[in-house]
Amino acid sequence: DYHKKQNALRALQKKALDKNPDEFYFKMIRAELRDGVHIIKQPKDEVTPEQVKLMRTQDIKYVEMKRVAEAKKIERLKSELHLLDAEGKNHNKHMFFFDTKKEVQEFDIATHLDTVPELVGRVYNRPTIATLQKETLKGATEPAHLKKLAQQRKNQYDLLKQRIEREKAMFVIAQKIQTRKDLLDKTHKVKVKKETTNGPAIYKFKFQRKR
Repeated sequence: DYHKKQNALRALQKKALDKNPDEFYFKMIRAELRDGVHIIKQPKDEVTPEQVKLMRTQDIKYVEMKRVAEAKKIERLKSELHLLDAEGKNHNKHMFFFDTKKEVQEFDIATHLDTVPELVGRVYNRPTIATLQKETLKGATEPAHLKKLAQQRKNQYDLLKQRIEREKAMFVIAQKIQTRKDLLDKTHKVKVKKETTNGPAIYKFKFQRKR
């Protein structure tokens, strides 16, 4: 083992003595020492501006495709919910006008709406007394069942809100990708507005007449 190491050292010394100082090989520029460790530099991908534009176009098409799919899901979910009164939604106000304070004090909303007091809180599917005398009340009436339906409706509205926010985020991403693609143009441009989380940067391009 000793003689083997000595022979290896002599071979390296001879190679160093015989080396041409003007000799060049690519590892000279592809390797370096960092903290005493020999590291091979990874070559950078060579991409032309035309190739970058094409890749950006493909990115925009993919994001736009996902955004359109999300928008369709939003419309389908809206049609299923019918935008009924869910928790967190701004409730509509129904105002009644009276001429005297006595009418206000004697006012009974159930009598005014011609329905039973148990259905006053509904803003939809609120039949009148005459309708109830002819037909039975349709839909859930038990408190437990009503509570379960209300929770399901709330979950659906939460899902709708998440999908709307996702669709908006994809729209912003598509705009930012398009802006970066436009910046590859050699036309002189000036930044008018910085990029934000809710929108891309805005640039003003110098007008050039097309030949």
